[in-house]
Amino acid sequence: MHSPEHGIRIEGLRKRYGEGNTAVDALKDVNMQVAPGEVVGLIGPSGSGKSTLLKCLGAVIEPTAGRMILGEQTIYDNGWKTPDLRALRRDHIGFVFQAPYLIPFLNVTDNVALLPMLAGQKNAVARARARELLAALDVAHRADAQPSELSGGEQQRVAIARALANQPPVILADEPTAPLDSERALAVIRILNQMAAQYRTAIIVVTHDEKIIPTFRRIYHIRDGKTHEEAGEGRAIDLAPALA
Repeated sequence: MHSPEHGIRIEGLRKRYGEGNTAVDALKDVNMQVAPGEVVGLIGPSGSGKSTLLKCLGAVIEPTAGRMILGEQTIYDNGWKTPDLRALRRDHIGFVFQAPYLIPFLNVTDNVALLPMLAGQKNAVARARARELLAALDVAHRADAQPSELSGGEQQRVAIARALANQPPVILADEPTAPLDSERALAVIRILNQMAAQYRTAIIVVTHDEKIIPTFRRIYHIRDGKTHEEAGEGRAIDLAPALA
């Protein structure tokens, strides 16, 4: 069992849509734990509850019952424990999506620095942090470029840098490799593992991608609104090519 003080812990999470005879239990009893520095896969068929779980964890929708802890903060315990969900999402959760969703009229550095700036960080400090992350992700040479000038792989790296910009304890990655070929998909997972280890971030990757599932050491399989922990293959990905 991992240390409960950090990372992600979910206990008895439930989400019900509707009431009475038309009620649907999207999540029935979800229990998960992800340690700092760990990348865990979340898999399951369409309609199993993956998206609902990610939206609950991301404070986008409110669960019906249960408990969620991110980092050292209990964010939900049969009710939200923070009055400002927007600040919670901004400061404590990084998001990586299937598409990069970069802001087209901001350069790469400002795309990464924007969230810290909105959180009140001085512009120079936020941009310095952005450049540090871009260097760690081998896209420092694109710091002044516009998103339209980047390759797809470079855009996804910038999106990962943006997710790390506020040093969140948690990153939620929703199908981050779906549009990529095998080499680039494995490179994204390698980068997420490197960033998790370097910044002690707990990362959940929701995926259908058979190319990357063998890389996880632990997998949560969600079926009928319940989670089942499984040991993954943990296949080494050190030799995955760079994300071009």
